[in-house]
Amino acid sequence: MTEFRSDFLRVLGERGYIHQGTDLAGLDAAARAGRVTAYVGYDCTADSLHIGNLVSIMMLHWLQKTGHRPLPLMGGGTTKIGDPSGRDETRQLLGEADIARNMASIKRCFANFLSFDDSPTGAVMANNADWLDRLLYIPLLRDIGRHFSVNRMLSMDSVKLRLEREQPLSFLEFNYMILQAYDFVELARRYDCVLQMGGSDQWGNIVMGVELGRRAADKALFGLTTPLITTSSGAKMGKTAQGAVWLNPDRLSPYDYWQFWRNTEDADVGRFLRLFTELPLDEIARLETLKDAEINEAKKVLATEATRLCHGEAAARQAAQTAQQTFEQGSTSAGLPTVDVPRTDLEKGLAAYELFRRAGLAASNGEARRLIVQAGVSVNDQVVKDATISVTPADIRDGFIKLSRGRKRHVLIRAV
Repeated sequence: MTEFRSDFLRVLGERGYIHQGTDLAGLDAAARAGRVTAYVGYDCTADSLHIGNLVSIMMLHWLQKTGHRPLPLMGGGTTKIGDPSGRDETRQLLGEADIARNMASIKRCFANFLSFDDSPTGAVMANNADWLDRLLYIPLLRDIGRHFSVNRMLSMDSVKLRLEREQPLSFLEFNYMILQAYDFVELARRYDCVLQMGGSDQWGNIVMGVELGRRAADKALFGLTTPLITTSSGAKMGKTAQGAVWLNPDRLSPYDYWQFWRNTEDADVGRFLRLFTELPLDEIARLETLKDAEINEAKKVLATEATRLCHGEAAARQAAQTAQQTFEQGSTSAGLPTVDVPRTDLEKGLAAYELFRRAGLAASNGEARRLIVQAGVSVNDQVVKDATISVTPADIRDGFIKLSRGRKRHVLIRAV
C-alpha cells in the first residue's frame, strides 16, 4: 500500500476507498499543503440516492472530517442527457419538474453525512444546470470541443461497451463525457475545486476532466476513484431481491436499512465496517475476528453504526431496539415499518396476497401468491397457507396487523 502523508488519503487508503488516482503523489502533497475542495456528481434520476452511492458519500464525509471542503454536485443539467456509463440502454429522459422534484429529495440524503455551514470546511452544494443550461452550442464546440478526440472518446468503456454489444448510443449520450469534464473545469473556476471523486466506472470521464483542466484552463486537477463494491459472494452491492436499498427514509425505513446491514455476509463484516462506519480501525480489527455466533454481534454493530450515519442516532437506536424486540423477545414493536390501508378495504375483506403486495413484502400479486403456497408469509405470526384467505378488521391486534415474510421482514398494517 502507498504510504500517504496527508490525513485525507491516509484514511481513505487504510479504509479501502482508493482504486485509481491520476496523480496520487501530487494530490497527497496538495492535501498536506492546504485545504482541498473535492466534488462528486449525482444525477437526479430518482428521488433518493441508494447504497450504490454510499461509498462516494463516505469519501466526502472523510474529506470533511480531515479538514477539507466537500462539494456534492447535483446533476440538474446532466440528468437531461443521461450518463451511459455501465448501461446497455438509454436512460429514460425526465422532464424539468421531475428533475427538480428528485433533486429536492436527494439533497436530504446528505444531511447526516456532511455539515453545511459557513466554516472553511463547510459543505457546498452546487447544481450544474446553473452553467450547462446557459451554454451556447457553437461556442462550446469551438472553445471546449476542440480539446476532445473522437478516437479517444470511442475508446472509453461507456461508449466502447455499447458499440461492442451493438446497443444504440445516442449523440445526446455521447456528449455526456464532454459535459462532465466541463463541470470539473467550471467547479475549479467557481469554487477552486481541484479533485473529482467517483466510482471506478467514472474513471474515463474523470480523466477527461483532468485533461480538459490542463488544456483549457492551465489548471492542475486530480481524479480519484473507488473500487466496485461487491459482496463476498460476488453480488453487486446495494441490490436485493426487493430492489435498491435507498438512503431516504420515505423510500426505505430506518428499520429496513438496519436490517440490510444486519444481514451482511460474515466475510464482508470487517470490510463494510471500514467503508461504511466511523469506528476506529483497532475496534474493527477486533470485531472482524469474531467467529460463529459471535459474528452476529459485529453485524449488529455494523447495522447500528451505518444507520446512525445515514438516519441519525435516535433512528439507529430505535431500529436496533425494534429488531431486538421482534427477533429476540418475540414481540411486535411499533418501530416496524407501517403501511396505512383504508379500513373500508379491510371491512370488505382484503385478499392476503393483495395486502402483502401493498405492504411491499411482494413485488406483485403473483409473487405474493407463490409465497403463500410456499408457506413463506404470516399474518400476526400465523403462517398463511391459503391464497384465497381474506384479512379483515378482526385481524387487528393492538391497533395493527403484523405481516411477515420469512423471519426477518415485517410490516405493520394500520387501518385508517
